[in-house]
Amino acid sequence: MKLAVVVQRYGADINGGAELHARYIAERLSRHADVEVLTTCAKDYVTWKNERPAGVEQVNGVTVRRFPVSRERHPYEFGRKSIRVFEQLHSLADELSWLESEGPASPALISYLEGAADSYDFVLIFSYRYYHAWHAARRVAPKAIVVPTAERDPAIGLSIFGPVFRGVRAVMYNSPEERAMIQAASRNEHIPGVVVGVGSEVPERTDPARFRRAFNIHKPFAIYIGRIDENKGCAELFSHYLRYAATFPRGLDLVLIGNAIIDIPDHPKVHHLGFLSDRDKFDALAASDLLIMPSYFESLSMVALEAWALGRPVLANGRCDVLKGQCIRSNAGLYYERYEEFVEALYSLESNGPLHAHLGRNGRAYFRRHYTWPVIERKYLEMFAELKRELPPRGGSYGKGESSNGHVMEPLPGWLTRRARNLPPGREVLERIPAGPVRTGTA
Repeated sequence: MKLAVVVQRYGADINGGAELHARYIAERLSRHADVEVLTTCAKDYVTWKNERPAGVEQVNGVTVRRFPVSRERHPYEFGRKSIRVFEQLHSLADELSWLESEGPASPALISYLEGAADSYDFVLIFSYRYYHAWHAARRVAPKAIVVPTAERDPAIGLSIFGPVFRGVRAVMYNSPEERAMIQAASRNEHIPGVVVGVGSEVPERTDPARFRRAFNIHKPFAIYIGRIDENKGCAELFSHYLRYAATFPRGLDLVLIGNAIIDIPDHPKVHHLGFLSDRDKFDALAASDLLIMPSYFESLSMVALEAWALGRPVLANGRCDVLKGQCIRSNAGLYYERYEEFVEALYSLESNGPLHAHLGRNGRAYFRRHYTWPVIERKYLEMFAELKRELPPRGGSYGKGESSNGHVMEPLPGWLTRRARNLPPGREVLERIPAGPVRTGTA
């Protein structure tokens, strides 16, 4: 079996988000199939500037084909077009212009994929909302399996994405909340799909004492790991934590791991360690009392899964459906929507508190049931087997844009129809999609 993994950026030095998700999946599936990664020459997700050489290389034993980005993203232009499609009545042409502006625009990648499609059994496409994903899914629909990594943001309300979700072979969801949102937005319940998520390279042994010595942190602490950004809820986290620290000076310190986009509070109990190696990160998690996940938007939090794997409870932003749902289903975390809930949860989750050990055990069990690599790999392999069992349509082969279940990727309307400004704002569509955590489900 030969697989293509198509993703916007790729590299051993990209340590977060859908790109790390894609790399983990590519490397694990390479144990079962011949895997090639098709990606761009970009490193920076803001500009998509070509920084890596085009061509073929090996990354951790996986073949990676890189293709140039035809135009960098201009943040002002992209922001202006985002306002139009998310906030205003607009046309399908406006949405396509927005997609082109968002990037990473790489016609060379799409052209190569279309020409080589016959050599792949399936094409795994990561991050639905980008140029490469939309074009790839439409060009190779009969073999396309989308891994959406969709967050609850207005992009899911754009009309260009519904036909993609209804026209591909299968969808690998990150969470029950993501599946419910996409199905409500696109009405793609007939398309095979499974909640699978992603595993993580969690070490068998950690050394919390080594971390404390190396970074001179000796008091109990809560930890945040990720990009330190307002969009990740960090500004609210800092506001809540500083109130907590002023009220409870003997309470938990706050350790921050990751690159900072916003200013870090200058406070003796706040420790910003910057970007750390995986060894330091996992030792820090093991040394912590709990992980705080303040993000408003997630399709799946890998670091929350890593915390649970190490038996650490999670305190999550309750306004994020995915995080709240995972805390409920795992019974391994608490969540907050206002300061009073934040402070009470911090107290309850201290290592000498009433819930810490109980929730930690639940977290370990939850991770082992749903997110160890054998579980993740089995779900992918079972999906491949299911799709291979499907009979091709009459005539013995699939037509261009035709899926095995007889559905055809819906064509774009004509020139005049594409320019009719009669589509509702993406945010308005999003607000009509039911919200809230899914309290039952497999993960």
